[in-house]
Amino acid sequence: MDTALSVEEIGPDNVEAALAIKVRPEQEGVVASVAHSLAEAYANQSSAWPRLIFDGDKAVAFLMGGFDPDNPMELFRCGIWRLNVAADAQGKGYGRFAVEVLIEEAKRRGFSKLTTMWVPGDVGPEKFYVRMGFTVTGEIFGGQVVGELPLK
Repeated sequence: MDTALSVEEIGPDNVEAALAIKVRPEQEGVVASVAHSLAEAYANQSSAWPRLIFDGDKAVAFLMGGFDPDNPMELFRCGIWRLNVAADAQGKGYGRFAVEVLIEEAKRRGFSKLTTMWVPGDVGPEKFYVRMGFTVTGEIFGGQVVGELPLK
C-alpha cells in the first residue's frame, strides 16, 4: 500500500471516480453500489458522510459514514453505512484505512461507539469487521448482522 493515502469529499471533480468503484462480482449482492449510496447520501444530507479513499491519484474505496446523534435508534447515531473497496484493491489495507478515518471522525464529533451492519455469509465482510475490533451484538436489523466498536 502506498503511503500517499488520502480522503476526499465527493464532488463534481471526483464523482466519476467514485462511480467507477466496483466490488468483486460475488460481493455485489451484499453491498449497495456506490451510485445507490450516493443517492442515499443526497437524500440524507444532514447525516450522511460520503468520502473517497485515494492511493495517490487512484480512487480505491468508497466510504459512507452516518452521524445522527438524535436518531431514536442507537444503531443509526454513528456508524459505517457503506464501505466499498474496489475489486482490484481488496486485501491491501484500504478498508482498514477507511474504517480508521471514520473512527477518527466519530471521535472528533464526540461519539463513544461506532456501529455497522452486514449481510451474513461467506462473501460478506464479517471477518474483516471482527478483525477491526467490532463485536457482533446479537441484533439483526433488516436481515443484517449488527456490529459495534467502542471508541477509546
